[in-house]
Amino acid sequence: MGSQAQENVDIVIVGGKFTPLPVSFKHSKHANAQEGGPTGLLSAVLARQLGLSVSVIDEKPSSLQVGRADALNARTQQYLEVVGTLKALRQKGIECNTSSTFAEGDFKSRQSKWWTGLEHCHHKNFLMIGQPEVEKALLGQLDTPVVRFGERVASIEEDDDGVTVTTGSGRATRAQYAIGADGARSSVRQALGIGFEGTKPEMIWAVLDCFLDTDFPICSEIITFQLNGQSRVSWIPRERGMSRFYVLLDGDISQEKAEASIRAHLAPHRVDFVRTEWFSTFEVRERIASAFVTKQGKGRISLGGDAAHVHSVNGGQGLNTGIADAFGLIWRLKLACDMGKAAADRTGVISTYDLERRTVAQDVINVAARLVRDTMHTAKQYVATIEKNAGYITGMGVAYGAVGSCLIAESERGIWKAGSRCPDLTLASRKLADEQQQQQQRIYSLAQYGRFLILVIGGASNDDVQALQQFRHVADLLALVNPAEGAIDSDGSTGTFTSDLVAPADKFTVLVRPDMYIGYVGDTRGAQQYLLNLFP
Repeated sequence: MGSQAQENVDIVIVGGKFTPLPVSFKHSKHANAQEGGPTGLLSAVLARQLGLSVSVIDEKPSSLQVGRADALNARTQQYLEVVGTLKALRQKGIECNTSSTFAEGDFKSRQSKWWTGLEHCHHKNFLMIGQPEVEKALLGQLDTPVVRFGERVASIEEDDDGVTVTTGSGRATRAQYAIGADGARSSVRQALGIGFEGTKPEMIWAVLDCFLDTDFPICSEIITFQLNGQSRVSWIPRERGMSRFYVLLDGDISQEKAEASIRAHLAPHRVDFVRTEWFSTFEVRERIASAFVTKQGKGRISLGGDAAHVHSVNGGQGLNTGIADAFGLIWRLKLACDMGKAAADRTGVISTYDLERRTVAQDVINVAARLVRDTMHTAKQYVATIEKNAGYITGMGVAYGAVGSCLIAESERGIWKAGSRCPDLTLASRKLADEQQQQQQRIYSLAQYGRFLILVIGGASNDDVQALQQFRHVADLLALVNPAEGAIDSDGSTGTFTSDLVAPADKFTVLVRPDMYIGYVGDTRGAQQYLLNLFP
């Protein structure tokens, strides 16, 4: 094996793995497992958008073609709107915000209030769309061919100045930082000796993506089927008229047994399986890495997606949590690359990724664990568990306020709370004199990934606005005022919008981090100090 020239980039991402399944599944179509994918690809897209050089090393022969994840929750849709990915996906996917229960030949309940009741949220639904479509959309956003498919990582080494990744072909990539996004059997995590502990309930789910001929009343709802007092079958509507089934089976697992269980649960309706595009199994594991960042949060290698956490398929948490990992990590790595490692360590910008995301991942595991165990009970109990944990299932209840992160300054004013998601408010531009022609926009459509967002709420003075102008290189500045108030930006340098949710007496500043979580709420001086701690 001859030596090859070294590639130098800002970030190297170790993507998916190709993992053969046991011999018993060799004859199933598309049986070999492909791990990793969206977390690594989104990380690459975000890094490129921020001007970082990046290389993705992926053992798989190509991006995913069939199977795996099937839904984007409300929070993920907000992220992908900021990234510029969501519009294309919404044209293909199916909106779904209703969960139904079916037993004894009839629908027993329908419920959607955990979606329709979401406040300050534009996409109050799951977007049902397969992981292959998500990966395809992300690949299409990369401005340069940064993904090297079909390459296996042979070693990864970290030192004080960077990370070196060497592949089986002898190619070496040197980077300032590295991300292990190579799935549950992560070679990066194993090479680093990072623990991956947890539980393993004795439960195996069969998963089918298929096309049906049936007289069952097909609808855009997630249906939980009850039979003999248990809820072992779920039906998910999918793009292209496809159906996704999750089937909990005992003993030997086969496609024939899964189809027989589906027929029994849908009775008395007729079900014929016209074509099965993908059949696989999912053995429930609940594990979390002992560290998401090497060297007690001060290292140069981070984990994301299934390489950092795995759990049951229930609740659609896998892909969505991995997307959130990427969205929360890349802006931090960009700051670390710009400010240098010593400054990054001093501000704690990288270590907060470990603290915040590992805390959330453990909560996600706990939610999915409660859901998967309730499949052994009635559909009513299963749905009640969904309702109790809706904040994580929709993604809109995930918050960092209580984890002790130094990038969250405990503070709160009305709907604005540090550590919580930034509300997605509908705003009207004040730049148009004719109020009937005012352009309606939303905060998330105005946000730019990688930049902080400073919201001056209410009657701030021009002096306050000008005091924040020094951070224009890292932050966008918007003024939100009550419709009855006058515009603030007399020189036109600050976008000014009206919102009915801004009270006439309001006068404070909200600092929104690049991951669209609020970092600080309070006076202008406090916002300045927050940013000066990061950008002295």
